Amino acid sequence: MNTKEYISSGIIESYILGLASPEEAGILECVMKNNAEVKAAFEEAQKTLEDLATVQAMTPPDDLKSKIWAKIQKEEVTEAPISEVAEPVINLKIEEKGKTAEVKKSNNWKNFAIAASVLFLVSIAGNMYWINQQSETKKEIAKLTTVNTSQDLALQKMNEKWQMLSGSNMQIITLKGVEKHPESKATVFWDQKTKEVYLNAESLPKAPKGMQYQLWAIADGKPVNAGMYTEEKDSKIALSKIPKAQAFAITLEKENGSEVPTMENMYVMGGT
Repeated sequence: MNTKEYISSGIIESYILGLASPEEAGILECVMKNNAEVKAAFEEAQKTLEDLATVQAMTPPDDLKSKIWAKIQKEEVTEAPISEVAEPVINLKIEEKGKTAEVKKSNNWKNFAIAASVLFLVSIAGNMYWINQQSETKKEIAKLTTVNTSQDLALQKMNEKWQMLSGSNMQIITLKGVEKHPESKATVFWDQKTKEVYLNAESLPKAPKGMQYQLWAIADGKPVNAGMYTEEKDSKIALSKIPKAQAFAITLEKENGSEVPTMENMYVMGGT
């Protein structure tokens, strides 16, 4: 696959959106360090997605106030016959210098009350909309923080594996799933200088409670205990030292392991 095919494969967009696997993310990180064209494509894609997010940002609807006002007017029309019958008029007589003046005072307070109610409802609706938007923003920030944390951990693991693979003395043995577990796979890293054995078993199913994966080296046709696997040891801590082996296999055993492999619980196996 050349550079243009790699860029058009969609891996860059998957990486930016947090959808790339740890292996894909690690490979892209390494490629960007050594390929200016891929790095430029990454920066362009990142800017494009940021611009798209800005364009799609939600703002309060312009017709929110008019919709609320229309609803209130509709309710007012429905109640109009009752209010018109009950409409009072207050007559006040004021005497000034021997003259009597009659002043009619209508209930204009009702109009002011309606207007105040409209403004109050608009204010409440606007505040609720703003609160909801703030809540959604906080959720998105929390989600992005979680994604970034996961990506940082995945990148850290990938860097550790890369450092291990960069050693010239390291032999890599791929273990493939047996007939009962065809989807399972694992990788053994065998340092030919120190004879230390490391295991990457992230692709194996999570071990049930009370059970643990055990690595076996097949030497001269006999299984030799090569150590117990834990997630903390994955690709970082040597499980054991194996002087020689023609193959490696992994079985699921009770915690702390077994003296002999449980063959019916074998998940993967591979030759050296």
